[in-house]
Amino acid sequence: MKQLPIIFKREFSSFFATPLAYVFLLIFLVLTSVFTFYLGDFYESGQADLLPFFNFHPWLYLLLVPALAMRMWSEERKSGTIELLMTLPITRFESVVGKFLAAWVFAGIALLLTFPMVLTVNYLGNPDNGAILTGYIGSWLLAGSYLAVGACMSAWAKNQVIAFILTVSVCFVFVLSGFSLVLDIFTGWAPQWLIDTVASFSFLTRFQAISKGVIDVRDLLYFASFIAAWLMATAVVIDLKKAD
Repeated sequence: MKQLPIIFKREFSSFFATPLAYVFLLIFLVLTSVFTFYLGDFYESGQADLLPFFNFHPWLYLLLVPALAMRMWSEERKSGTIELLMTLPITRFESVVGKFLAAWVFAGIALLLTFPMVLTVNYLGNPDNGAILTGYIGSWLLAGSYLAVGACMSAWAKNQVIAFILTVSVCFVFVLSGFSLVLDIFTGWAPQWLIDTVASFSFLTRFQAISKGVIDVRDLLYFASFIAAWLMATAVVIDLKKAD
């Protein structure tokens, strides 16, 4: 664990070494504003809350977070620096977690930069700031889940575009798993426990509950275990692909 802060600092600094960080932040802030105030009918709803803001996050992250994660390991493999990284006195755990935490903290900074929206709704009315806080927590956990998948896909694919497409595809499946359209496929032939299991994997169902101010330990455990499982899978993939 001694080398974890070094890996984190190296990876976090690398975001700002290129225009990627600034482009990501700009696009994220512009799109969240557009989705909230124009597509989300913020003013027409007559409610002083940020539900229109949070409702679009699963779909917004589906495009933006994979772009943030696709270079995590693909760039290392393409440039050949992964061999050097593997020879350094660091554990696989430290390298995987360090890279992930750097991207996750960066995503958290992007979220914090939307704080003027909190000031806006408090100026317009008396919102439930507790629900807004849980919404931010849920959004950050959701971003972490997307990033964990992206880390694994980035370790699997040497090409960043392929890593991006794989991440979008996998995350899209986890978003859709709670939709009635998907669950109807299992209705009629599958037992109820299987249908409930498929629905329980949905990002959307669990995130919406948290964004409305409902903190369920099961939802927190779901996101934590989901992130941990995909990070462990990333370490396994790196070991399998290190000879490529």
